[in-house]
Parts: sequence; structure tokens; C-alpha cells
Amino acid sequence: MKRAKRWHHFTDEIRPLPVRENIGRALTYEEKVRLLKRAAARPEWQNAIWAARLALNTTMRGCEIKGLRWRDVDMMGRAVTIKRSKTDAGERVIPLNADAWEVILALYRQSQALGGFEPGHFLFPAIKPDCKSQQQGEGKMGKVKIDPTRPLKSWRTAWRRLTRAIQCPECGLLQDPALTCTGCKADTRDVKSPFNGFRFHDLRHQAITELAESKASDGTIMGIAGHVSKKMLQHYSHVRLEAKRSALDALSMKPVQKGDSGGTTESYDTNSDTKLRREMEGMPQVIESLVELSGIEPLASSLRTRRSPS
Repeated sequence: MKRAKRWHHFTDEIRPLPVRENIGRALTYEEKVRLLKRAAARPEWQNAIWAARLALNTTMRGCEIKGLRWRDVDMMGRAVTIKRSKTDAGERVIPLNADAWEVILALYRQSQALGGFEPGHFLFPAIKPDCKSQQQGEGKMGKVKIDPTRPLKSWRTAWRRLTRAIQCPECGLLQDPALTCTGCKADTRDVKSPFNGFRFHDLRHQAITELAESKASDGTIMGIAGHVSKKMLQHYSHVRLEAKRSALDALSMKPVQKGDSGGTTESYDTNSDTKLRREMEGMPQVIESLVELSGIEPLASSLRTRRSPS
């Protein structure tokens, strides 16, 4: 419409879509570890957990992970190149840390075992539509037929089952939500998953949040995550309350007792220190007038007249 010079006829009548206020959820360290351990409990969740670990350690989107080919992976430099993304700023090179590199090696071994290791092949190959295992959670790659020339469409089913799964309070069995436990038949109708509603895209929010809490510069975070502006960075990096409290605690200037600090004062209270300094400003002159050269307090004027010549 703009190219045809007709957009100005409709600008007053078309309203923009509402901006989504839900910016995502960030997990605590304990929750993240628990989620990863839960995902490793079932083989059919293998693709979902590999993709989740990549998202947590690279800030990649789900579509970027699905589109990765082996020619995009620098095995010598331990980095991946994102060539196609949601935005133009999404094209970037991301170095791989130890956790992400471990996932790449696992995918490499899987591709070699399946005979699908070519530069144009996908890291997450597609599963044949006629395979029954696709309906059970996109897993069990050793028992299904795959097409490495096409990307995996989705791990949505596996991710939903992973985040909605509940753990029986009686026997500890991990299972799908149900009225009763499939193992001990205990009542589980009120048991809820702590990760219910946690989206796969929230893993990207999690990674950017942890980068912001690690005191990485805005330029570094945008270079890794591929953001266009600082406004989008603020939209994603919802730093948790604990990190904000720690940052504000660093501004505290309260005095520390010598007994707790080994005889040295590590910090000061700004207001009290300023007030004390003002009170002490005139004290040296007063002390000099009250003490003679001999170091003895001088007598009052009434006593000076009565003191004997001796």
C-alpha cells in the first residue's frame, strides 16, 4: 500500500493491534534445574530438551533452532551462525558455551548414527508423517524414519506434556494430569505442575534475563540476542526482584562495626557521616581554647584572682 502511494487513505481508519503486556516468565535457578531434570526422565522428550538447552544458553528462538543446518555450525570455532531470523537484527554469530556445545556434540553423534550428516542437513531433522511415534512426542529417533533434508516442524506436543506433567505426592511418579495416580491410585486431582503455562519462548526470556543479571552490557546482550533497539531489550530482560534488591543493597552506606569487620570500617551511612562531619567542624578551636600548653584545663576567671602567687 505504501509503495502504491495509497496507504495514507487508510491510516486514520486502521488501528494497530494491542501490544502484548505479558513479557514472559523467568525461572529461578532451582526451577530451571528441576525442569531440565524432568525433561531427561522420558526419551520421547529428547528433542524438546536439546532445543531447550540451546535456547537457555544461546537466546535463540524456536524458529532459529529449527532452521539450523550443519553448515551453520563452526565446529572449530565453537559457534553458530543465525542466517535467517524473525528480524534483520536476528542475523548474528553466537559463540557456544559448554552446555550448548554438549548439545551440539549430542546432535552430531545422532546425525552420524542416522547417516544424515551433510552440510545442508538440519540439526533437528523432520520425522516422517506416516510415523506413529510423531504423535507420541517427536522422539525415539533410533526407531523412526527421518528426513534430514527437512527441518522438524515442531516439538509442541513434547513440550506441552513436559510442562503439564504432574508428580504424584505419594509415590513420586511423573505422569500426565489425571484424577488418580496411574501407579499407586492416589488422589491427584488437586496436584498442579509448577511449569504449567511455561512457554518454550520463555526460555529466550530466561536467557536474556540471566544475561542482564550478569552485568553484561546492553551492546553485548543485543549482539547475542539480536535485538533491534534498547526498547526491545527492556521488553525482554525483566530482571527479577532479587537482582534489583541486590543492586540497591550495593548503594547502602551504613557503618559496619569494627568487631564484625576486623577493626576496619567497610562502608558508611551517607547522611550520618555528613551530619557528624558538620558537628565536628568547630571542635578543634574549642579544644585549643580549653587546654593550656601544660595540657591542664585552665581555671575560671574567678579562681585566677584567688590563686596564691606560689
